[in-house]
Amino acid sequence: MNNKKRINQIETENKIWIIYLIIIILSYCGNYYEKNYFETNNEESKNKYRKLNIIIFMTLLVIYSYFEKEAINSYKETKNEKSRKNFFNTLILIATTFVLISGIIFLYIIIEDENIEEEIAFN
Repeated sequence: MNNKKRINQIETENKIWIIYLIIIILSYCGNYYEKNYFETNNEESKNKYRKLNIIIFMTLLVIYSYFEKEAINSYKETKNEKSRKNFFNTLILIATTFVLISGIIFLYIIIEDENIEEEIAFN
């Protein structure tokens, strides 16, 4: 990978860090609504909590997809080599694939669990 390409990736990742900060703030707000719902049984708080979580995890799926695409590209660049770099790119591809799958599963749970019976943590 050339330096210019890696610098572009780093710049994109810096933007993703800003999005993560926004997600943390939204998660904090979501916890407020979740707590309010359990204390007061306020349906509006429950709906706000669920909507925030759906927005959060849909955003995370976009981010996870970006990292999956980058992992696939890196893997393709070295797949015919017998090197440590290829080994690490293979492991990264496996890991990002599992993260993407977990995001899909969490989003499914958030959408289907209308009674917010399960705790879903942003990791």
